[in-house]
Amino acid sequence: MHASFRVLAVAGVLTAAQLALATGASARTENGAETARSTGCPVDIVYPSRFAVNASGWVTDGGLYFGVRNRSTAKSFQKVTFTVTDVRNIRFGTATAKGGKVSHRTSKTVSVYTTTLKKKGALGVKVQTHLLSTHTYKVRFTLHGSGWNCAVDQGTWGS
Repeated sequence: MHASFRVLAVAGVLTAAQLALATGASARTENGAETARSTGCPVDIVYPSRFAVNASGWVTDGGLYFGVRNRSTAKSFQKVTFTVTDVRNIRFGTATAKGGKVSHRTSKTVSVYTTTLKKKGALGVKVQTHLLSTHTYKVRFTLHGSGWNCAVDQGTWGS
């Protein structure tokens, strides 16, 4: 008998190779999300550490949250765009931005934009998510902006 809800534990740790940086680390936040931290880049990528899926393959509680958080207490950044793109077995529905506006949304891509990412500020998107397979899925993160020395390709998340 299949349970209507399945809890998936996700490692969520991005390796340094995935981040295309020399070093990397991961830390858990108070709301159960994971953050990827890299040396030389003043922003953290935030992604879910666990979530529940209903019998139809839709993530419960409104979907998944992906975002970036500015660690800098001294500097804000201009023209920041954070994009989440399907790599394998994920489809996106309605998207809600936090700290900016949704600039692009298709069933495979969601982008969120802000003119200024303030000091200690956050930019993210909560998107209704359908998993075509709960065993294997993956998204890619890209980050554009000015005023920092970060790689555009910020790695992947999934199983």
